[in-house]
Amino acid sequence: MDAVGTLAGVPAKAAFLDLTEPDLARVAAGLAAQGAERAVVVPLLFTAAFHATIDVPQTVHSGVEASGLDLLTADILGTGDDVVELLRNSATAAGIPPASSLLLYAVGSSREAANAAVHDLAARLEAVRSAPVLAAFGTCDPAPQEALDQLPEPCAILPLFLSPGLLLDPVVKIASERGWPIAQPLGVAAAPIIHDRYLRALSTVDLH
Repeated sequence: MDAVGTLAGVPAKAAFLDLTEPDLARVAAGLAAQGAERAVVVPLLFTAAFHATIDVPQTVHSGVEASGLDLLTADILGTGDDVVELLRNSATAAGIPPASSLLLYAVGSSREAANAAVHDLAARLEAVRSAPVLAAFGTCDPAPQEALDQLPEPCAILPLFLSPGLLLDPVVKIASERGWPIAQPLGVAAAPIIHDRYLRALSTVDLH
């Protein structure tokens, strides 16, 4: 978020839906105390699953009530062509050869459409490389091993994650045991996409 703030030229703060603090209500209240009247909430999510469609709207509503800020919700990061390019660059930065098969590893969802979006992302990533790309998930099928059994070696692992976490540990272990390269979570490299969603949200409102 520091990198996003640098691009946007405004304060950019992190808030969390669950598991850790600060939550959105606290961050929004802090911005209001500093004199802010409006803020854009960019959900750092790749698919339109439960978090995006249920948790985020409820959390934003609570944030408005707690702070009095005008909170504008931007689009999620999604799985569009900009994310394809982000993943392609991540593979290159990790030294993954173009001829290596890729396991695209995502969190996964109980919503079939959300997982289908990741499978489609894998197919579009494969189209700009010279080796197969298959998706696997941390919380639903197909699990990493199932997808890896279908991929020709040499293989590499590409996380669709912004930051490290417990769900990444199983594929980090697989990569270590097999001597395969694994890309780092996307992190700061995703800042331009987050900034883009921020700008798109602002373009929909009259700021005067």
